[in-house]
Amino acid sequence: MIIFFLWTFSIGFVADLLCKFAEFPWQRIDENDAPTADAIIVLSGGGRPQAPGKSNIYEWDDPDRYFAGISLFQKGKAPKLFFTGGTTPYGKESKDEGTLYKEHAISLGIPPSAISTTSKVVNTAEEAIAIRRNLNEINSSSEILLVTSALHMKRAIKLFERQGFLVHPFPVDFKTSRVSRWQSPYQWIPNSGSLHRSSYALRELIGRIIYRSW
Repeated sequence: MIIFFLWTFSIGFVADLLCKFAEFPWQRIDENDAPTADAIIVLSGGGRPQAPGKSNIYEWDDPDRYFAGISLFQKGKAPKLFFTGGTTPYGKESKDEGTLYKEHAISLGIPPSAISTTSKVVNTAEEAIAIRRNLNEINSSSEILLVTSALHMKRAIKLFERQGFLVHPFPVDFKTSRVSRWQSPYQWIPNSGSLHRSSYALRELIGRIIYRSW
């Protein structure tokens, strides 16, 4: 039975179906078409793992969220840019994602005064609470542009709405494509990449149940 499930979820077609279901109804939009808001909130999850060796170098994993947030700010969609301090209790990185993103944003010419980060957080619920606390401190209202993965967006919206935010979603990091790939023979050959995408989608769907964010 275990082998059957592993084989099934390792098929690209199955992984695409799961991801498409989890990403529905979001579509990628151009930054120019995004509404204006009081703040742009970029959730952690893109990943900046610390490279092995003695040097203090962090490499990009999946920077879609980060660069979308930068682009939205540069197009004047909000006066404040927030990065959440994502971290894991199991790792030993010396810096959280928010700190790394802020440093890189400043190197791109974003004014330091326009960037804020939260304290360290380990999940989306903590991110929403931390952002609420930070925005209260600067007396900002509650209209935000929320940048996160399309697959994660539905749960994130619910959690931020519970903190009183008016959320404008800006989904990125899509795991499915507009172009159908099911006709490719490789979609029917079990592989680790498809298994990873299936597990990613299933984890998100389970998270929605736990957080009651359907």
